[in-house]
Amino acid sequence: MNLKARLYDLGMRLAGSRMDRRRQALVAEAEGRVLELGVGTGQNLRFYKPGTQVTGLEPDHAMLGAAIPRATGAMPSGWLVRGAGEALPFRTGSFDQVVASLVLCSVTSPAQTLSEVRRVLKPGGQLRFYEHVRSDVTGWARIQDLVTPAWRWFADGCTPNRDTVAAIEEARFTVQAIERFGLGPYPTRPQVLGVASRQD
Repeated sequence: MNLKARLYDLGMRLAGSRMDRRRQALVAEAEGRVLELGVGTGQNLRFYKPGTQVTGLEPDHAMLGAAIPRATGAMPSGWLVRGAGEALPFRTGSFDQVVASLVLCSVTSPAQTLSEVRRVLKPGGQLRFYEHVRSDVTGWARIQDLVTPAWRWFADGCTPNRDTVAAIEEARFTVQAIERFGLGPYPTRPQVLGVASRQD
């Protein structure tokens, strides 16, 4: 495992059990053919129900390599694929659900990525998301704006001031359920956990 993947895993461990609970809530009800967008080092894979057919997509070669050992034990009926969200290498209507976990903050084009997500979902398919978003509190949102350039450099493209929920709705998804939590000292708060359905 290279340094980047090790640092990512260290950060996830430091986040502790609360993040694990959010990850579990995100994927525990996923079923059928599922695409995980930005699978990273495979932190979510242990939480899927047995029998779920998971395809994990990741653009970074080192992160994908770190996910392989976790995938081997956790998803015997799944695959790992290298690719980017803006050009998903899958046929239209390939998946029942798409999972996005702390990834829409760092894609080059959220609009293009969400358009691709909508394309590969079957009619009525769901997008399950766990993301950090732009704050509704004006003062905190201004702080997010201020630190975004440095944070993007430090955190490999992570953009803390994106209004990701608005982007999901603009991409013709209907947000069915959403939970907001965690305003704290980091620019990657608040966070949201939710489910959105594809509008046909």
